[in-house]
Amino acid sequence: MTAREPAAVTTIRGRSPIQARSRERVDRILATATEIIADRGSDHLKMSDLAARTGISIGSLYQYFPDKAAVIRALTERIHAGSRRCIEDALAPVQSRAELADAFSGLIDVYWSLFLAEPAMRDIWAGAQADKALVELELAESRRHGEMLAAAIRRARPEADPEKVEPTAFLVWQLGEATMRLAISLPRAEGDAVVAAYKRMSVDAILAAG
Repeated sequence: MTAREPAAVTTIRGRSPIQARSRERVDRILATATEIIADRGSDHLKMSDLAARTGISIGSLYQYFPDKAAVIRALTERIHAGSRRCIEDALAPVQSRAELADAFSGLIDVYWSLFLAEPAMRDIWAGAQADKALVELELAESRRHGEMLAAAIRRARPEADPEKVEPTAFLVWQLGEATMRLAISLPRAEGDAVVAAYKRMSVDAILAAG
C-alpha cells in the first residue's frame, strides 16, 4: 500500500526499463514527482520542472514519460501494486470470523497510517480522476480488492450467500477509498474519528454479509 513500492511502469513508450540504470532513473523521476505533488499538488506538476529537479534533460524525461498523465498513471499503478500485495498478505491466512475482523481492521490502520505518512497519495488520486483510463483502472482495482475480501469472508463464513457477499465486499473497498480521501482533508482528530467510524461500520458489514 505504499507509494514507495517498486514501480510497475506500463506507461513507458512501448518498452520496460530492463537495465538497472533505467530502473533507477524511473524510480528517481517518480520519487521527484511525488515530492512535487506533496509540496504543490498534482495540478502544479510540470514536466519541465520535473526534469530540472530530477537532474535530467526534458528529452530524456520524455523518453520515459511522454506527458504528465503518464507520470500520474505510473504513480497510481505503483500504489495499486503495493496495495494488492498488502491486502493479499493480510487476508490470505483468514479462516475465522475473528481473524477476518482483525485482518480487515489492521488493513484500515495500515492504510490510514500510509495516507498520513504520504500526503501526496491524496493528490495523486486527485490527478488520476482527470484521466478516464485511470478512473477505470481504479474501479478494476477496487473489484480485485473486493474479490480478495469476498474470498476471505467466504472462508470465515462458509454459510454466507455469495451473491450478497461479493457486492458488500466491493462496496466496502470503494467506501474505504472515499473515507481515506475525506479523512486526510480534515483536522487530524476528526480524520481519526472518521476512519474509526468507517472501520466499525465496515467490520459489522462484512461479518453480517449474506
